[in-house]
Amino acid sequence: MHRRDFLKTAAIATAASSSMPCLARAESPRIQGKVEHVISIWLGGGMGAMDTFDPKRVGDPQKKVPGSYYPGIDTAVPGVKLCEHFKQLAPLMDRVTAVRTIHHNVIDEHAAATNFMHTGRPVSGTVVYPSLGSIIAHERGSAGAGVPPYVLIGYPNVTRGPGFLGARHGYLYLTDTSRGPAGLSRPASIPPQRQSRRESILATLRQHQQQKELLQDYEEAIDLSLQLSGPAFNRSFLLDEEPADLRNQYGSEFGQRCLLARRLVERGVRFVEVSHNLNFLNGTGWDVHNEGILQQHALIQDLDCAVSTLILDLQKKKILDKTLIVITTEFGRPPEFDGGGGRGHQGTAMTCVLAGGGLNHRGAYGETDDLAKKIVSDPVSVPDFFATIHASLGIDYAKFLYDGDRPVPITDNGRPVTALLS
Repeated sequence: MHRRDFLKTAAIATAASSSMPCLARAESPRIQGKVEHVISIWLGGGMGAMDTFDPKRVGDPQKKVPGSYYPGIDTAVPGVKLCEHFKQLAPLMDRVTAVRTIHHNVIDEHAAATNFMHTGRPVSGTVVYPSLGSIIAHERGSAGAGVPPYVLIGYPNVTRGPGFLGARHGYLYLTDTSRGPAGLSRPASIPPQRQSRRESILATLRQHQQQKELLQDYEEAIDLSLQLSGPAFNRSFLLDEEPADLRNQYGSEFGQRCLLARRLVERGVRFVEVSHNLNFLNGTGWDVHNEGILQQHALIQDLDCAVSTLILDLQKKKILDKTLIVITTEFGRPPEFDGGGGRGHQGTAMTCVLAGGGLNHRGAYGETDDLAKKIVSDPVSVPDFFATIHASLGIDYAKFLYDGDRPVPITDNGRPVTALLS
């Protein structure tokens, strides 16, 4: 028996002997969703649930009375309320589920929590775990020819990376929606004829190279880079091709990022992360300590405009059921106000959001107490949330990946939220 096979068998046997529910879960039929693409929206800084997707009674920051900063409004789903600044999203909540009972116990520090919400695991001294985007890229690849499986619209970070899966399952990134990723465009100093000569020389060299199998990954990277530098893929970044009215509906720079994500999905990109770290709107982004909370409504309105337009745009394009929109953040916010009238950090009860993807949407899933501080029913761990996303894509959420010969479960024993899956 090979070492890898032995380790896999031993890992399964250990799980079976220590936990019968785990064994039952491994043997049960896998849920197979029909999602083809994921647009993941990252709210860096920590979005407070009671001020957005899980509104409670209104508090008073001056008198230090805990509660929501804004009143709630009704939505398309009876009994489900949103913050008053989600005026465009409220009528669409029958296509959305705010999972209100996400929780983790990672120290309330941004870097550690950001890593956890991208990998589903704490930082390890021995294993560099892959991000959700890289796992999906590894399992499903691109949905179209000549495009990368994973694009990050925002600044690069190791927490978004492929970890032990290797660089080929990493991301292509850009920070400016007015142009494509840096390094893919042919310099003006190299005319098309010269580029053609270079490619001809490369083809000749390949005919004479030895040990081709050792260079396979390198050769595939060269081929993909040549395809990505061509006009077909780079046309994805020409947002001016879109109607002016639609671009205006998407709104700000963040909205243009969401529009670009839709265009990339249409081109065949499997996973797109869109970063909403727009600190200039309120000085702090979603990290609303002290006076940062005074302009928090600008962030919420920006999110409302872009996400509601994205949902309707995907629906009009008839790809909403094939595209899962995911909204995540590193932790939530407590109902109490800090000394400056803002809020601290809270990971023990927080909200993440799913929209589209053909799920059984219900507006909200799970319940917190009257201050969104404690979970009352239907808790969902981060591995459970990831397993739900994997299941929606038809990925085996109970399989093992391998760090060399070491078997690593694809999630940390996560179970899908079956109520949301057909």
